[in-house]
This record gives sequence, structure tokens and C-alpha cells, in this order.
Amino acid sequence: MPVTADGLPETAASLDPGPPPGLVVVGRYDERPGYAVQRSRGAESWLFTWTLNGRGTLRQGRSETIAGAGDLVVLAPGTPHRYGVQQGADRWEFWWAHCGARPSWTAWLGSHDRGDGLYAVTPEPAGAGSHARIETAFRRMLADARWTGTGTPPDTAPPDDRVAVAVAHGTTARELALCALEEVVLLTAGAARGTRSGTGVDPRVQRAQELIAADPGAPHTVRSLAAEVSLSPSRFAHLFTRQFGRSPMRALREARLQHAARLLESTDLSVERVAAASGFASPFHFNRVFRDRYGTPPGAYRAGVPMVGG
Repeated sequence: MPVTADGLPETAASLDPGPPPGLVVVGRYDERPGYAVQRSRGAESWLFTWTLNGRGTLRQGRSETIAGAGDLVVLAPGTPHRYGVQQGADRWEFWWAHCGARPSWTAWLGSHDRGDGLYAVTPEPAGAGSHARIETAFRRMLADARWTGTGTPPDTAPPDDRVAVAVAHGTTARELALCALEEVVLLTAGAARGTRSGTGVDPRVQRAQELIAADPGAPHTVRSLAAEVSLSPSRFAHLFTRQFGRSPMRALREARLQHAARLLESTDLSVERVAAASGFASPFHFNRVFRDRYGTPPGAYRAGVPMVGG
């Protein structure tokens, strides 16, 4: 969240050097009150921090934010910055990485821009379950940065690694480390507060709609969807119907039919396998409802799709 009061200790070094551009450097720190870093000209590379425990304060130019558990804060290069343990906090445990950002990352982070090149990504409460995967991605980044290029690269760095700092020297190690960091950016930005535009839809109902859209072929039921969003089945069905104008099961059938149409257009799966992949237990039922929806049976629908270059 944004802060206006000075929340950093006054013990920061006046010119703490940053890694030179082109390197990928990753580490994990567990710092106590008094820890702070200041760079009066900023860094030459991007700085990514992801907080595990405690709280930190980060300032970039005229923008400031407080980072708590699960927050990703990104500082663009070339702007004076300062960061450290938040005043009053007993610690700040965080992963960090200095590197060049891939071009696509700035688009993913764009809605979280606080100004002066500071991006603060705060997770939704429901996104806490992704924390373990994000930390695993950082551990994999650390392991990949240390890989020499010979033998089998380790899956992740050991959890009890006390000196968790590594510099990726080889090209393969650098690219693998950046792939792990890309996963972190996607996981945090994709499920963060402010990612979705305001629609006026109850967030629980919106979440259920997203679950249907993400995997229409899954064995969703009113009861299973209601459980996912912590509502009773009757309350969930009422809210969903009121806000989307159709029942959850009608929305699910429409999503399955759209998914089936995309599979018919873009794969050579048999009609029977398309039906199964789209959540239809009976091919005969699938043929009937598909014809009702699109005006033609699945096989004829596929035959009518123009081939690329045809």
C-alpha cells in the first residue's frame, strides 16, 4: 500500500552499488531493523523483490510502497531508489533479483505502476495458495543461476540454503533463471488486486465464471463451484443467475460448446474425443446440443472451417 511518511531507517549507505547490466543475480535475504539500501542514481538493471515475511518499505523517485507477505515490488532502472526494513517491523525476509526485464513483463505489470518506475503487485486474499509455487519458482531460479551447464540441473535450491545468492554466468543458466522469474511475474500479476476491471459483479461469482472459462471440460457442478467460492449451492446459484442472466449450468454448457468449437477448428481430434475433452459424457448428447447451438453437427462444422492458406 502507498505510504507518505518516511518509513526507512536513516542508516542507508549513500551509494550502494548495484549489479552491472546484463547479469542475472538472485538471492534471498532475511534482514532486521536497520537494514537499508540507497542508490542515488538508481540501478542499471531492474530490481524485483517478493516478500516472504515481515515488511519492507521501497521508494523509487517520489513513489513509495510498503511490501508485505506475497507482494511483488519491481523497480525500473535509472531512477534513484531506497529500500529497507519498514520502520517498526521486526524483519523483512524477501527474495530479490537484479536483471534485464523481458519486454512483455512491463505490459503485465502496467496496471500496477505507482509512478517513477515503481510497480507494486498486491495479491488477492484468495491468491495466497500460489505463494508456495512462487517461492518454488525463486528456488528454481537460484538453482538455475548456479548451474554450470554440465550434468542435470537441480530442480530447486535446497530449502535450508543459508547463503542464498547466485549469479548466472552462462547463457543457458541466465535464460533458465529468467524463465523462472517470468513465472513469478505471471503468477503475481495475473491474480493481483487491480488486474480485473470493475464490473460490478460479485467477486465470488466472477471467480466461479473464471473457473468455468479456464477449464470447461472439468466435472463442474453447482455444488463444486459453490464450494470453491465459499457459498452454499442455493445462494451461489441465485447470485450467479441474477448477475449473469443464466444459471451456472447453462453457462457451463455454453462454455463447453464454445470450447468444443475451438477444438474442432484447431485440432484433428475425433468428434468423440472433442466431446470428452469438452466435458460431454455422451457423444450423442454432444451432437444434439452442438447442432442446436451452431445449426450444424460437429463433423459438418469442422468441414466448413476454411483451412489456413486455402
